Amino acid sequence: MFDFRTRRTLILYILMTIFLIIFFAPILYMLTTSLTPNEEQILKNMATFKAFIPTNVGLNNYIDVFERMPFGRFLFNSIFIVSTTILFGLVVNSMAAFALARFQFKGRNLIISTVLALMIIPFEAIAVPLLLITNRLGWLDSYHVQIIPFIANPFYIFLLYQFFINFPKELEEAAIIDGASWYKIYYKLAIPLSKPILASVAILHFLMQWKRFLWPLMVTRGPAFRPLTVAMQVFFGQYPRLWGDIMAFAAMMTLPIVILFIILQDRYVSTVARSGIK
Repeated sequence: MFDFRTRRTLILYILMTIFLIIFFAPILYMLTTSLTPNEEQILKNMATFKAFIPTNVGLNNYIDVFERMPFGRFLFNSIFIVSTTILFGLVVNSMAAFALARFQFKGRNLIISTVLALMIIPFEAIAVPLLLITNRLGWLDSYHVQIIPFIANPFYIFLLYQFFINFPKELEEAAIIDGASWYKIYYKLAIPLSKPILASVAILHFLMQWKRFLWPLMVTRGPAFRPLTVAMQVFFGQYPRLWGDIMAFAAMMTLPIVILFIILQDRYVSTVARSGIK
């Protein structure tokens, strides 16, 4: 008979396997359906376990997506909007967090409290006022209307603030003695040592921006600046509604997220491990 520790480990692995199957099943279904060129076969296997087993594999559905709509344009829009937002966001949020963590000035605690308060306000609560402001500025149906409002983020500022507040003061004092300015300390010392947390912020920011739907739907009027999320909704409403093409569209939307996580997973896991130790 197994002892208590072995039984507990066995039960834990069984539960983890069940959760893995539950979470991976929709992805497997999406990939299998996207590679099945026969729409009748897709509809026939939709409510059975055969839907998870690819039979006649082909790339016809992926080709259909590019033929039915300008997918390349929408993909470029999403990548450009998200990458630009992340790039400027890392700079702005990290500088704000570093200033709040290392400088002592009047009103600092009020700013930190405001950042914490802004974290609990849902975007839906400010979407309409923000739309009115951007409309008055003449920003509608553009790239910058989808970038500028999301560069600064209170959650990422607070996350980076928690990292910089624990930054060793000895390194900072040594750099000041050597004549380094605060900008040089930030650029040459703080940023290189904060690469794991910056990678985590980049992943979280990417996930949030990549799946954003409500705001692009409100501010875009045509396909010129439309991201993949809104294009997916338009594509889903087109007739004939072919599930193979829809799943191929969804698979190509998911691919950039998987690639980014594979590239940055080591730094992300390192940050999570450090947070757990602390």
